[in-house]
Amino acid sequence: MTGRRSVSDDPRSIAYDVLTAVSRDDAYANLVLPKLLRERGVSGRDAAFATELAYGASRARGTLDAIIASVAGRPVTGLDQPVADVLRLGAYQVLYTRVPAHAAVGTAVSLVRRAAGHRPAGFVNAVMRKIAARPLDAWLHKLTPADEVGALALKYAHPEWIVSAFRDALGGDKELPALLAADNTAPAVHLCARPGLIGRDELAAATGGRPGALSPYAVILPGGAPGDVAAVAGGRAHVQDEGSQVVALRLAEAPLDGPDARWLDLCAGPGGKAALLGSLAALRDARLDAVEVSAHRARLVEKAVAGLPVTVHEADGRTFGADGTYDRVLVDAPCTGLGALRRRPEARWRREPSDVPELAALQRSLLASAVRLTRPGGLIGYVTCSPHLDETRAIAEAAEGVEAAEAPVQLWPHRDGTDAMYLALLRRVA
Repeated sequence: MTGRRSVSDDPRSIAYDVLTAVSRDDAYANLVLPKLLRERGVSGRDAAFATELAYGASRARGTLDAIIASVAGRPVTGLDQPVADVLRLGAYQVLYTRVPAHAAVGTAVSLVRRAAGHRPAGFVNAVMRKIAARPLDAWLHKLTPADEVGALALKYAHPEWIVSAFRDALGGDKELPALLAADNTAPAVHLCARPGLIGRDELAAATGGRPGALSPYAVILPGGAPGDVAAVAGGRAHVQDEGSQVVALRLAEAPLDGPDARWLDLCAGPGGKAALLGSLAALRDARLDAVEVSAHRARLVEKAVAGLPVTVHEADGRTFGADGTYDRVLVDAPCTGLGALRRRPEARWRREPSDVPELAALQRSLLASAVRLTRPGGLIGYVTCSPHLDETRAIAEAAEGVEAAEAPVQLWPHRDGTDAMYLALLRRVA
């Protein structure tokens, strides 16, 4: 492109459009942004800048809103949506990046004029100038509440209920700041080298990545688009957090007496764990049934497991199948996703404490179905991508007809470099 930049491909305009999609349409930033970058032909440094602004402002939304509300004299929820998102974007630049204050203020005013007309421009200019008058540390000092949970919530941009849930799961406050900080760090892309199709070292050499520390199939990429990796395009590897690999492998590799030919993934979408289990099943003369209730996600599973000994069923896991059929059963239950907040920047502000009881009821039902479907002596892996005790230990310990086969596994971003995956490995009793 020559001459002046188009408004539509300016990184700030792209970031604003992402925030608008999240605020107005309840969209997901990590799905909207790549599509906008492709459509507008933005790459390189401009794409990186747009990504930093869109994800950063989404992630820090609670802290930004507290600062904006302090200056504006009213809650951000009382502002028009375009004005609120322009201020979030501008405040993020001033407080969290090296963008000069005058540039952030000027571009915020220009952006709100394009998005909402001239009337709110003066208000945005005044608010932005007041925000820019203090660094982030000074704003935090001014606004931090006296209680520790509230202080950590403001500093690390997490809702207070999530901070409390993490503290309970960690068993204290010592590691809490490190966990919250890890949640605010963009994660590396992890690949899974599919057993029998490509070796981990071969995949690492081909991508310039490094082997993972926990899974014998994990490769951590240094950057770039995973879709451009030949092994991913050819179905010999797939994108999967190393923690997800670990919990699936613990189920697949645990000692088992008796037959070991029929495996089940009861909540299979979008198919990463089914692909890993299916690859292992192919090496062990086993077969995997993959169950997914959503038609769209079932199609994703079919794509993920193409060529593997896997049969995909579009069905409800709570009513699927015949009793006592399977030797190994994975229940990767729907959950709040609090263990993967670093991958979904807006998710922390979308979830509510009231989501937990409803999801816990579903988790209990799915685990009870898994127990029903497992033969006596068979193994069940109950997995969630959440460390919330009401979704993890409370569910596993209340299950009937099972005993613990191993000690539970709880992975953490700040300890393990993975999502906060939980696994309870259970054995079906007679």
